[in-house]
Amino acid sequence: LDVHHRFSDAVRLRWLERGTAEYYAALAAHDRGRHLLTFADGNETLQLGSLGSLHYAVVAVGTPSVTFLVALDTGSHLFWLPCDCRQCAPNVEFDIYSPNKSSSSESVNCNNNLCQSECSAASHCPYQVAYATADTSSSGILVEDVLYLTTEDEVIKAPITFGCGIVQTGAFLETAAPNGLFGLGMDKISVPSLLASAGLTSDSFSMCFGRDGIGRIRFGDKGSSDQDETPFHVNPTYNISIAGITVGNSINASFSVFVDSGSSFTSLADPAYTRLSEIFNAQAQDERDPNIPFEYCYNISPSKTKIEIPDINFTMESGSQFPVTNPVVLIYNEQQEYAYCLAVVKSHRFNIIAQNFMTGLHIVFDREKLVLGWKKFNCEVEDSIPLPINPRNSPPMATVGPSSYSPEA
Repeated sequence: LDVHHRFSDAVRLRWLERGTAEYYAALAAHDRGRHLLTFADGNETLQLGSLGSLHYAVVAVGTPSVTFLVALDTGSHLFWLPCDCRQCAPNVEFDIYSPNKSSSSESVNCNNNLCQSECSAASHCPYQVAYATADTSSSGILVEDVLYLTTEDEVIKAPITFGCGIVQTGAFLETAAPNGLFGLGMDKISVPSLLASAGLTSDSFSMCFGRDGIGRIRFGDKGSSDQDETPFHVNPTYNISIAGITVGNSINASFSVFVDSGSSFTSLADPAYTRLSEIFNAQAQDERDPNIPFEYCYNISPSKTKIEIPDINFTMESGSQFPVTNPVVLIYNEQQEYAYCLAVVKSHRFNIIAQNFMTGLHIVFDREKLVLGWKKFNCEVEDSIPLPINPRNSPPMATVGPSSYSPEA
């Protein structure tokens, strides 16, 4: 039940005659009050095969501002940056955050309501976050500083709390997020939560990944009236329920999945993985190649000018169809022989809709309505030809979320 003051914009719009100049002036004013925010350096995201095939964005933090290339992760909550490092990614020429070099930086004490560690009230709040990839974690202390965002007409210095990541382990020392991770989860410490609680924007954001590896992210975006939706089962990740799979034929299936941009390739546990892959294999029209890391891969004949890829759709709990516009990955070897693979990994733990299955869709994480929204969309900045991202012998892959907090650093 929504409650509005009788002189509020929402009620005023109902009084005005639709189509009048006054109506549209009030509507425009109402829209301007719900800022759509993007990063000050642009809302562009970029998929980087050399860094785990995740999507990255440039963010500016601190005074004076310092820029960082951070991985976008809906599977975790905390935004952290490499900071006064004792152990960070080696031999990487990126900036490092230091609280002593930012005049707007403040420490977060243990009595702060965002501190989830047990420590004495006057001391700095430590954090440690463990991720799904084996032995991958970030630890340090929480700090406060400003994140630079922009609307269409102004730059906003948004106060945020984030992790000063002193020690990183596992994948963070190799290919995934060497310059920081931008947690977009539902916990109160995530940046979307902090922006909404400060009244800077609606509690919602969108992501759109193009086939050319370029995408967009917007805070405050609640999507469109014609998008499809399905409810979240908050726990507190973006968890949704799938009621069936269609690969030409319908497959009875009932399981829950995380929607996780911090994973390179979609992963499914049995029986969903076997049902999906075997039906895909039965419909594939090319010769299967068992010598490639993905389980279901097919050689492309040099004389072939078109590849017939079976359509894949997920039927959501709401009954809406979630179309998978990019179910395969194109790979090649040193002889420039091409093959394609069903880009799904067999999992023994989590079911994950990763960033590759989000490609070609405008995805809305509406945390007010607790729904996931989607719509087919041309997310690309300009028309381009998709390029192979993986060598045949070693597909780069990262899975950093879902994550969990530890009470001690």
